Amino acid sequence: MSSIPLQRTLAISSLVYAATLWGLVWYPYRLLGEAGVGGIASSFFTYATPLLLLGWLHGRVLHAARGRWRWLAALGLAAGWTNLAYVLAVLEGEVVRVLLLFYLSPLWTVLFSRVLLHEKLNRAGWTVMALAAGGALAMLWQPGDWPLPASRAEWLGLSAGVMFAASNVISRHLEGVAEGAKAVSVWAGVAVLTVIGLAFNPVELDFIPHASPVVWLLLAGVGIAIGSMTYAVQYGLARVPANQAIVIFLFELVVAAVAAYFLSDERMGVQEWIGAAMIITASLFSGHMENDPSKERSHV
Repeated sequence: MSSIPLQRTLAISSLVYAATLWGLVWYPYRLLGEAGVGGIASSFFTYATPLLLLGWLHGRVLHAARGRWRWLAALGLAAGWTNLAYVLAVLEGEVVRVLLLFYLSPLWTVLFSRVLLHEKLNRAGWTVMALAAGGALAMLWQPGDWPLPASRAEWLGLSAGVMFAASNVISRHLEGVAEGAKAVSVWAGVAVLTVIGLAFNPVELDFIPHASPVVWLLLAGVGIAIGSMTYAVQYGLARVPANQAIVIFLFELVVAAVAAYFLSDERMGVQEWIGAAMIITASLFSGHMENDPSKERSHV
């Protein structure tokens, strides 16, 4: 019996670990950018690292899941864009604003869950949608302009959140598929998208002949950290309820806000804080957005 509380503690700790690293990982990517490594190139090397080092360990579970390869491919592409767009966004924009747009994901989860999982919203779900949308309007509102993202970085952050929601719903759809198979799909998805990006932007590889050992060590270190984060997320999500997991993931915002303040002197105004409060509240209640099937059956 004592192993159950231990497993839960490890699962929660793994999600806190992942959220903390995700709140900090933007900084080494910026250091790489200052060293001449573009966002597409740095994403390729940091995701190819766990794919090459660890991907072969999961050959058996990938083979066992071959009948669902289309959904695994969809997971890889959705998660791939999530991670690539996130890196590009935090390189170009204000970290906290990018993350707030990213955490509009409950709004998009509603749409994908309706289409793929046939889930219906309850009253709490409609409230969550209204809060998330209202938070975005509050944060983005400028007199005389439409309340839309104002830069490429903000559009990238928004799109990363959309694909994050899609990848979560697809992952739920892939219930029964081993965690290792999903992790490899995520790494491979980023690798594929970055290879395509590098084909159109080969200049990003010009850093290679002149890169110092420190740059290669930083790329390898970030890659290993990303591999550990992927495992931590998959382990935690399999053992922690979704509504509790989203609360833990919000710790990333706290870490990122503190890190951005001290490392890049970024500050948010009153308008951003109001929008942030609404978006965070929406995320806190996002685990209660759908009707409970067991309760619905009890009324039949």
